[in-house]
Amino acid sequence: MAMDFHHVTLGQRVLFGAGRAAENVAGEVSRLGATRVMVVASPAEETVAQQVCRDIDVAVFHDGVAPHVPVERAEVARKAAAEHAIDLIVSVGGGSTTGLAKAVALTSGIPIVAVPTTYAGSEATNVWGLTEASRKTTGVDTAVLPVSVVYDAQLTLSLPAELSVASGLNALAHCVDSMWAPRADPINRALGAEGIRALTEGLPAIQADPSNLEGREQALYGAYLSAVAFASAGSGLHHKICHVLGGAYDLPHAQTHATVLPYVLAFNAPAAPDAERRMAAAFGADTAVAGLNALRAELNAPRALKDYGFDESSIDEAVALVLPVVPPSNPRSVSAGDLRDLLRSAHAGDNFPS
Repeated sequence: MAMDFHHVTLGQRVLFGAGRAAENVAGEVSRLGATRVMVVASPAEETVAQQVCRDIDVAVFHDGVAPHVPVERAEVARKAAAEHAIDLIVSVGGGSTTGLAKAVALTSGIPIVAVPTTYAGSEATNVWGLTEASRKTTGVDTAVLPVSVVYDAQLTLSLPAELSVASGLNALAHCVDSMWAPRADPINRALGAEGIRALTEGLPAIQADPSNLEGREQALYGAYLSAVAFASAGSGLHHKICHVLGGAYDLPHAQTHATVLPYVLAFNAPAAPDAERRMAAAFGADTAVAGLNALRAELNAPRALKDYGFDESSIDEAVALVLPVVPPSNPRSVSAGDLRDLLRSAHAGDNFPS
């Protein structure tokens, strides 16, 4: 079959090296000619941020990080950047931290150097998200794509194995969605498959030994690939569901993705046999669902949305919020009943896909 597709590769520098974060950040600040740097990091990441930024002059440290980037937090950060005449943002942390830096860049155009400490992948996408009145809005804008990403596996050593698993499965969800999202093409499918392979290798190594640096490097590598694939392919059914759940019900981002993923994969896989075979091979399993289940069992992964505060009484409302944003390109048509069944199963953690 002849290939016919349109692919966009985002322009970004990636610097990868354990123990080299401070050196690489200083190099990027110098390369970009920045003189007024704002460092965005949560209070929990303050020590790491100080270490990473030890070789640069910092105009202001900003710690107003919150999950799902509430609009009011974004406005405070934007004001701080303006008051200090900031010409570069260095974000040190997970997806919420990167998300806040992106919120500032969205309205100011200030470039970002991202230093991830989790496997969220936001650092490699041009996707932004803001939450207001319990509704999460997302968009795409080149202004929010970090100009550089500094990966250092040593910075993830403080991330407990349990959170590493949830964050890594969030990255795996990027890979899966990239197989059938609205702009899926052969290039991002290849990146997504390699991301699955790397995460399937790295996450069990972290679970077995949280100090395993090679496992953490594989997970970071896989997370980067997953994010690049996702940025190209766009948001598929899985991400549409999880964005609604996170914004409307304030559910934890990574754990929500980790919990919902097997149900969406089981729903879509029969209607996308080529993608299913590619994912199965990447997992090293007979089927993609079997591969994901085996990995989740090994990792003792999150299983039920009820464990994270999602109430069964909210399912009908969630269905009404998700249904209008289901991508028309999804491999299967999606009805309100389909979504209701999927969310009921994910809420309870039963009827587990096989």
